[in-house]
Amino acid sequence: MFISGFSIVRNAIKYDYPVVEAIRSILPICDEFVIAVGKSDDETLHLIQSINDPKIRIIETVWDDSLREGGKVLADETNKAYDAISPNADWCFYIQGDEVIHEQFHASIKAGMLRWKDEKNIDGLLFNYTHFYGSYDYVGDSRKWYRKEIRIVRKNKTIRSYKDAQGFRHTDNTKLKVKPIDASVYHYGWVKPPEAQQAKQKSFHKMWHDDNWMKENIPAVNEFDYSQIDSLAKFEGTHPQVMMERIQKMNWRFSFDPTTKKWGIKMRLLMWWERSTGIRIGEYKNYTLL
Repeated sequence: MFISGFSIVRNAIKYDYPVVEAIRSILPICDEFVIAVGKSDDETLHLIQSINDPKIRIIETVWDDSLREGGKVLADETNKAYDAISPNADWCFYIQGDEVIHEQFHASIKAGMLRWKDEKNIDGLLFNYTHFYGSYDYVGDSRKWYRKEIRIVRKNKTIRSYKDAQGFRHTDNTKLKVKPIDASVYHYGWVKPPEAQQAKQKSFHKMWHDDNWMKENIPAVNEFDYSQIDSLAKFEGTHPQVMMERIQKMNWRFSFDPTTKKWGIKMRLLMWWERSTGIRIGEYKNYTLL
């Protein structure tokens, strides 16, 4: 079984992306790793080169910043990396620059890929998500956080990155048929110094909106206000080993009372139902579960 990892990155240092940790978290189960490194305002290319692993293959790209609708540039860049994967790959493992896989999930991920390798009607594998917020001690536990997404797909010309690169679809716009696996993606995109988070927000939203929207909706401040969150839970697990050095260097403070729930009556009812039944009413699912 041949496994290819792939990802994209630009300005990883400027916006404090844990992309090195992301790559290293899945390298042990990959036979190759293709990363599209966009032309950056910092030393991102050197950062990726410094990993110095023979499995890693870098392709240098230039992002089309005129694509400011729906985050399309992210999908375009993802497709560049995906297209560069070896044609003999059985599975393609996609990981974004702020996502990390805990080593405790490696065995179940490999088992899932082996189990479904020859079932060609299965297009991909579905992961659970754990979203960290504000610090490494809290996770999002409300409806605003997506619970699952596809992160492993076949090497197939009809599979393309979808919209803002959160998931995948076929070229005829049909959803991928997937099987769930017992593994979670640890998403650290909302954990970084407040000044880096605010800078990231300004850059990130430019991929979706015009300048007028930016002026009206993105505060002209230097630091992100982490206190504007509806609900969090205390994280009780362990972090991936590749994240430990970064966690030890955390240089800002964030605390939150998990009993605080900034919800209206409708949200309270929806969350009560979800926690009672496990069913999220109106949940967006960009996949077909087999």
